[in-house]
Amino acid sequence: MTKGILGKKVGMTQIFSESGELVPVTVVEVKPNVVLQVKTVETDGYNSVQLGIEDKREVLSNKPAQGHVKKANTAPKRFIREFRDAELGDVEVGNEVLVDTFAEGDIVDVTGTSKGKGFQGVIKRHGQSRGPETHGSRYHRRPGSMGMATHPARVFKGKKLAGRMGGDRVTVQNLEIVRVDTERNVLLIKGNVPGAKKSLVQIRTAEKADK
Repeated sequence: MTKGILGKKVGMTQIFSESGELVPVTVVEVKPNVVLQVKTVETDGYNSVQLGIEDKREVLSNKPAQGHVKKANTAPKRFIREFRDAELGDVEVGNEVLVDTFAEGDIVDVTGTSKGKGFQGVIKRHGQSRGPETHGSRYHRRPGSMGMATHPARVFKGKKLAGRMGGDRVTVQNLEIVRVDTERNVLLIKGNVPGAKKSLVQIRTAEKADK
């Protein structure tokens, strides 16, 4: 069973550990998450907890969304995510999940949307090597060979070419929670997590920590 919570990436900073080691950390603001729905094997075929954060005005949500959050006696939420195989325990609709769900030393997986880089070439997008700059070379930052000229005389699907880069759902696994600040509703996570500042991140118990 796993634990999960939603937060917003604030940025990065660094702290000193008790041994004097400098540790780079990502600051994640975790405001109270409201439980909007609890699914069980009996009712839905699997266990999960649906959480929502950040209120929005009712005029910006439709009637089904308003009816959904009314069961939890809360305002419509901007971000709603579901955590499968979550610890149900005493969790009920309308309860709040707080930052102290996790403790210092917990190993977690963090999921977010990576920064969008726009249309990029193969060197930036795929890490390919560039051609020579001088001696009559006319091959600099191009993608290289496209394939055979005779058979099959086409470009294979999956060829690494230039295109839209970033803006993908990315999960960074096995990150350590260095500090839990219950007064400021903040988690300090060792290392970097995906996404731009103020973007939504999902934090859940690491799936491969034991391995």
